[in-house]
Amino acid sequence: MQLPPKVTPRAFDRLAEIGAATDGKALRVAVEGGGCSGFQYEIALDEPRDDDLVLEGAGQKVVVDAVSLPFLGGATIDFTEELIGARFVIDNPNASSSCGCGTSFSM
Repeated sequence: MQLPPKVTPRAFDRLAEIGAATDGKALRVAVEGGGCSGFQYEIALDEPRDDDLVLEGAGQKVVVDAVSLPFLGGATIDFTEELIGARFVIDNPNASSSCGCGTSFSM
């Protein structure tokens, strides 16, 4: 059995900064077919759904749907601020390779 994804305190802090929970929203992390490596991450603010895995911290929520969960087992969801910009990033041990864009991967 795979471990669920983890969310760093920095990612929860960023969600608090943008007031996600105030609007009843959560950070949705999903995996879809496509991208330059076969799969791509979709990251957006969304309403939690009944069948989502809900990860909570600092009064904030990150949700993953049941279809995406097997692709994200043991992954770490983080927030980074670099010269190229600030964004949520996913460190996924299941990905055999990833693209330079950081949103596409293969297994």
